[in-house]
Amino acid sequence: MGVELENSNCTNLVFTYGTLKRGFANHVLLQDLMRTGDAVFKGTYRTLQKYPLVCGPYRVPFLLNMAGSGLRVTGELYAVSARGLDRLDELEGTSRGHYERRPIHLTPAGEEELLPCAAQAYYAHKSYEEEMWKRNGRKGFGVYSEKEAKGYVKRKDRPQNLSFLDHIRIFISSPSD
Repeated sequence: MGVELENSNCTNLVFTYGTLKRGFANHVLLQDLMRTGDAVFKGTYRTLQKYPLVCGPYRVPFLLNMAGSGLRVTGELYAVSARGLDRLDELEGTSRGHYERRPIHLTPAGEEELLPCAAQAYYAHKSYEEEMWKRNGRKGFGVYSEKEAKGYVKRKDRPQNLSFLDHIRIFISSPSD
């Protein structure tokens, strides 16, 4: 028939803009979720509004929940199951104050005339987002590409004697390059 049936368990739409995208370090998690039927790739999407997308310590990307600042951000949309969402929440540290999963509105990239869709995205936690924006000179980028990812350090290769929040605090209190 040519019509691909989608997993009906994958009801949560999640917008990925950084290391979870294809070709980046944490995409292996989404590949695993797709293998188990807990995620389906929906396409390349763009935020309806402008948002700051910046890099923090170890070139980790952060989307800041400051609509109207920054640029329209391009990323990938996935439909995930509840189990998949739990695994993404764990990776993104939502219970540890690293990121917050909140609503976002998107349009398919290159097809902005289509009706926007509502999804969820992992934003930098509100406890440090303003300082992260200042530390980046109030400048962001529209896509996390190989250029922005250059110098990214995987979690396992970072110093283990400090928490990720400690690394963030050190980063935002240090002078800009």
